[in-house]
Amino acid sequence: MTKKEILVLEDLLGSNKKIAADIRNQLSKKGILAVNLLSSPGAGKTMLLEKLSEVLKPDYKMAVIEGDIETERDAERIRAKGIPAWQIMTGGACHLEAKMIGRLFPDIPADLDFLFIENVGNLVCPASFDLGEHLRCVLLSTPEGDDKPKKYPKAFITSDSLIISKSDLVSILPFDIERVSKEALEMNPRLEIFVLSSLNGDGIKELSDYFIQALHKLRSDHA
Repeated sequence: MTKKEILVLEDLLGSNKKIAADIRNQLSKKGILAVNLLSSPGAGKTMLLEKLSEVLKPDYKMAVIEGDIETERDAERIRAKGIPAWQIMTGGACHLEAKMIGRLFPDIPADLDFLFIENVGNLVCPASFDLGEHLRCVLLSTPEGDDKPKKYPKAFITSDSLIISKSDLVSILPFDIERVSKEALEMNPRLEIFVLSSLNGDGIKELSDYFIQALHKLRSDHA
């Protein structure tokens, strides 16, 4: 990478950081908790959001921003649950940026409790871009293998929680939950770890409680 390329990247990340800080500040004032979900493709982010909506919807209002290279398929799935959803199609970019979220800001209802952002499926690029979230969660599905934290460190180091998804498959896969948890915590001791299955519902309540507690803390801090 040349000096010019480094300067361009630094300028891009610096601009992104400023926009993200403004988004986070505006959401905090409104009492809306923003959650950024990172994972490889197929780890189960959309299905997790569908299940979370079933738990949260009776008492809380949520909305979702979906990020994909093409199609509105994920947003359509969320809308089918009666949840507002906006699809950002990046047209080839491997991550979302704060300016993309900012463009949608006028459409985001002010009375929300949660704004979930499902990032583009990728454990590399999204880890470098703050989107104005209050919480960043990285999903690791059991079919991916338990060696990912040290292979893709930034996604785990920059996250607040690790969600081990598709736990219903762990009995038939060579996936060691204890090993991956230990490795992730060695890299990031502050990680909250959740083991769940969106298919059978295991662990969904515990994760939703985590988000609810974070929401209450946000509102208490900004009261």
